Amino acid sequence: MIGLGTYAFFWQHAGRDSAPLSLTGAFEATREMGIELFQICDFEPLERMSDDELGVAASTARDLGLTIELGTKGIEPARLARFLEIAAVFDARLVRSMLYSPESRPSLADAEDWLRRALPAYEAAGVTLALETYEQLATADLVALVERIGSPRLGVCLDPGNVVARLERPRDCVEAVAGHVKNVHVKDFAFARQPGWVGFTYSGARMGEGLHDYPHLLETVHPRERGINEIVEHWLPWQGDAETTIRTEREWTRATVDYLRSTT
Repeated sequence: MIGLGTYAFFWQHAGRDSAPLSLTGAFEATREMGIELFQICDFEPLERMSDDELGVAASTARDLGLTIELGTKGIEPARLARFLEIAAVFDARLVRSMLYSPESRPSLADAEDWLRRALPAYEAAGVTLALETYEQLATADLVALVERIGSPRLGVCLDPGNVVARLERPRDCVEAVAGHVKNVHVKDFAFARQPGWVGFTYSGARMGEGLHDYPHLLETVHPRERGINEIVEHWLPWQGDAETTIRTEREWTRATVDYLRSTT
């Protein structure tokens, strides 16, 4: 299923020169596009919400016909336990995370211990924990960790654009994690020369116009056949002013959704 995530509304949530878009506003914008899946990912206000506020947000999502997924950073047992509680409020079946959080950088041994402590509750609740591919952890180490634990409720959130920063190739990342993928983050990416030819900027691109070989991902991972959701997000640089940036963000979202629908 195609979904939108909070990173598809990054600048709209930021609210530069205007009121920030609320979570409910993002839900409504998602449904206006005919999308029925939304991933609340790294959305800091979510963790400040009271139980009543979470309940209202979840009720709004249900009223709009939205399926919700969640996302956080870190695998501290208390964090994972809290997000399992939030998942229950939203009827979410997937929580995406990363090994490191702003507060902790566990060793691989500690990470394995923490995950083994947290996963029985996820398994009992029928909620999947998907650990994202990214530059702070070698893809081979992530795969080995998932394989050692061997839980059917532990897998990978595939975002091959992230690993370029540790000099891994996106295609290699896709092939290494293919069998363990539980969630896909969809965004294109490209390099651009800096002024004066002094280096490059690695940033987002309109879907289908950058370096991401998404057909290769589809052929390798088979997300549609396996029921793996594809979540739209962007690395959109600031475009000089709020109006242009937000307009471009919305255009990129539409372009990515159209691209994904054209490949079905």
